[in-house]
Amino acid sequence: MASDIKSQFALLTAPGAAYEMEQVEVFGRQCRSFKNAPPTLRALFEEARSDAEFFIYLDERLTFEQCWKHACTLAHIMVNDHGVQKGDRVAISMRNYPEWVISFMAATSIGAIACALNALWQSDDIAHALGDATPKVLVIDQERVNRMPHDGLPDAMQIIAVRSDTIPDALAAKTSHWHSLMATIDKDTMPPVDMHPNDDALMLYTSGSTGHPKGAISCHRNVLNALLSWELDMQAALGNGLVNLPTQDRQAATLLGVPLFHVTGSHAVFLSSYRAQRRCVSMYKWDVAEAVRLIETEQITQFVAPAAMTGDLADYAVENDCNISSLQVVGGGGAPRAPEQVARIKSDIDSRPNTGWGMTETNAIGTAIIGEDYLERPASSGRASAVLDIRIVDEHGNVLPAGERGELQICGGSIIRGYWNRPDANAETFDGDWLRTGDVAYLDEDGFVFIVDRIKDLVIRGGENIGCGAVEAALLEYPDIVEASVYGVPDDRLGEEVGATIFCENEIDRAALDGFLRARLAHFEVPRYLQVETQPLPRTASGKILKRELRAAAIDRLGA
Repeated sequence: MASDIKSQFALLTAPGAAYEMEQVEVFGRQCRSFKNAPPTLRALFEEARSDAEFFIYLDERLTFEQCWKHACTLAHIMVNDHGVQKGDRVAISMRNYPEWVISFMAATSIGAIACALNALWQSDDIAHALGDATPKVLVIDQERVNRMPHDGLPDAMQIIAVRSDTIPDALAAKTSHWHSLMATIDKDTMPPVDMHPNDDALMLYTSGSTGHPKGAISCHRNVLNALLSWELDMQAALGNGLVNLPTQDRQAATLLGVPLFHVTGSHAVFLSSYRAQRRCVSMYKWDVAEAVRLIETEQITQFVAPAAMTGDLADYAVENDCNISSLQVVGGGGAPRAPEQVARIKSDIDSRPNTGWGMTETNAIGTAIIGEDYLERPASSGRASAVLDIRIVDEHGNVLPAGERGELQICGGSIIRGYWNRPDANAETFDGDWLRTGDVAYLDEDGFVFIVDRIKDLVIRGGENIGCGAVEAALLEYPDIVEASVYGVPDDRLGEEVGATIFCENEIDRAALDGFLRARLAHFEVPRYLQVETQPLPRTASGKILKRELRAAAIDRLGA
């Protein structure tokens, strides 16, 4: 099977073929890229104009054409009323509303950089991101308005409030309301702007092991290479009869159950729907019963989500004897699936499982595996995407042969330019053209990647990267905590949960501590498991806390 798909790749990427590759320069790096890709996201959106339904949210149903026209209108407002120019940042902070999609289309179509802010952030991280990105415009919904800092905001930033009826007095002078603005004009063409495939288009904030999230910058070509890589993977699979496309009288549909501020939601679900003319059915937040209802009523054909959500779906469908037979593909990412779940997607849902490994820094692609290859190698994350190269290196940077474990590094046409205003992070992350992933992996003889550990001090909970250092810093702000160590604890559903061991000189009120942390951390960052010690935590001779020892003890304790 692996060799059959490899031969299909060769046919599909050959000179004159739909996915022909060419060598281009991106950020000074020589990369493979898709020769026939749209040059920019603006071109992607415009080429997709049609009367087919595109974005569905509750009882709101917008076609591709309607979304394009709304985006054109908003783009003119941004340029003429808010002074947005090429290279300016436009921040988006909201749930998976249609306005998120329209704002993204508008911003990237006028040469601005769309900054997708995590909708689960609390005030501190929102303030940091706005101060870091200094957006010209912030498009934000009511829940995020309620968490907004009222001072220290960028002077030039204007706010467009979405689905909002209560604006604090401190923000009123900066704020306009979406519906009032959109009612002033009606446009169906974008403002003129000179755009290039290598122009910055997108900033997504990603958590590191310490400190505040940092903004990862991608150009139009980076994003489009990712989108066409998924198309190529699927076309190669189709050539081997692995997946059946919907017939012409039945539009393909995808369920948006993950947030748009992550690359799985923004890229693998939302942006990949344009060329495929897929309906994108959006959920406010994940609810498995609602997801099943939408799959049945909207005849959803594709669902891409972390293992926790696809596991929920399989469990609920079997327990409640649901008819979700329209699902043809169940994709994954963000965290590995247990091998049993891979088999259950095939047996219980009767759908083709696939998954991959990627990062915000790679625009969600990296490796991919589908169909029989995945069923035969459920622990693998797949083989390298067509526009990327991978290698495994030891601590000295020497490339390792198949079977030996080392750090997974990656380079190619979807890799970010770097981090916004963070030369220190760039120096730490890049080894020349190669991106250090922080993941420990090995390759088998056929080139399939197996990720086995992490170098970075991160917890990956249901696809959310959680920096242990940031959680430790919040814990240490609490008056009675003297030392803190945060680590990942295995979890059947989410992959990992947040655990912490703390040294306290006085008794801790857990409810009070949780309330303290929720004011400083997103809810998913607050430790679920907490071990309180009355003696200093164990350290190495050089003074470092023995985190691995504490994690192992926590796992043994929970197992018992």
